[in-house]
Amino acid sequence: MKLHRQLVEAVIIALTEIFKKNLYADKVVEYTLRSNPKWGARDRAFIAETIYNCVRHLRLYSYLRKKDATFNIADLKRRDFEEIPGVDLILRGFDTTNFPEFIRLNPASITANFDEVGTKCVAYQTSIAAQTSVVFLSPATRHSIPDWLQSLGENEMGVEFFEKEMTALNRQADVVIRCNTLKISVPDLQKKLSDIGWQSHTTVLTPEALALEKRGNITGSELFKTGLFEVQDAGSQLIAPFLKVEPGMFVIDACAGAGGKSLHLATLMHDSGKILAMDTEVKKLEELNKRAVRNGIKCIQTLDIATWALEKTKSKNANYQLADRLLLDVPCSGLGVLRRNPDTKWKLSAKFLEEIKIVQQKILQDYSKMLKPDGKLVYATCSILPSENQEQIKTFLKNNPTFKLEEERIVSPDQAGFDGFYMARLITSN
Repeated sequence: MKLHRQLVEAVIIALTEIFKKNLYADKVVEYTLRSNPKWGARDRAFIAETIYNCVRHLRLYSYLRKKDATFNIADLKRRDFEEIPGVDLILRGFDTTNFPEFIRLNPASITANFDEVGTKCVAYQTSIAAQTSVVFLSPATRHSIPDWLQSLGENEMGVEFFEKEMTALNRQADVVIRCNTLKISVPDLQKKLSDIGWQSHTTVLTPEALALEKRGNITGSELFKTGLFEVQDAGSQLIAPFLKVEPGMFVIDACAGAGGKSLHLATLMHDSGKILAMDTEVKKLEELNKRAVRNGIKCIQTLDIATWALEKTKSKNANYQLADRLLLDVPCSGLGVLRRNPDTKWKLSAKFLEEIKIVQQKILQDYSKMLKPDGKLVYATCSILPSENQEQIKTFLKNNPTFKLEEERIVSPDQAGFDGFYMARLITSN
């Protein structure tokens, strides 16, 4: 594929907006592509892949340019955002010689530095295990994460395990969809996809998931518009079944967002019973309502948290001990979904992590009161950190002896090959 100046310039502008204006990478990519409707499928794929590669490997690419292990994202200038895409293009085999932005880059040196990084990271792990005083290049450079996050991950999970998880999280995520079994079976959906040029394969992780063989605008297809599937990672698809719902139940999804898991719960309940989907953001709930209509689902009702809080002040028994099942997919660091949101690692801070853990525990304490005796609660995060997961459950159980842990599950990006999740199912009694 020939490099076109307009495409390269679009990548440079996008990176500047992501890191200097602190905008979300997925929104910037979406806006960039929407603003240039004349680009063909290959151009659009090139733009998206190059932007995400640069965000994902920002620190590594910076090192390959300068061979300087010190890194501070706040110090990056326009020239950095001009040259970093050149590093990615060189590693992918593109000829960058005709672009003045990349004239200072030495392809041979960059390739050699890239090969050297892997050797140094292996040596670093060996030195840690042997407790030697030899200093090697930190894996934080290869993983392209801040030093504080590398230290935190190693302390919580161990050097070897964190290394494997971060390596997996730096790979591009597959496009996975969830079959809407209210409308179509998985084999029939797979055939319909194949008929319009989308090959797919099933996964061992969950029976309703299909992983697509190629990337593209699958949501532009008529199959999506008629509600035959939703885009949802296979790891995420494990959470709704983990709640053990049945038709006719009253289920509360207290942190519903745009409702991917609410929709999945509705299919498992055969659209029978009631699902109350709650969130702080009204726009997300409005999007959920639209998705429910497209999916042909009628059992979901939405309620924004502000309205619920107002009702709660009028009646202390608002939704108190009413739910058969309660899903708490709580706000978290998002480290388990770095493959899809690689800019998260640059927006995170140690302070935010401490604050979000307080929020997580408060949600557990406050919303667990919605559950009936003998009801089931699932606490879930898209984090790989034990401090957001197992430790939160231990703290809650210590302070709430009427609850017991029934089962917990960890979805490891390294072992499962999908996004990282944690889920714990608790049961309560009188």
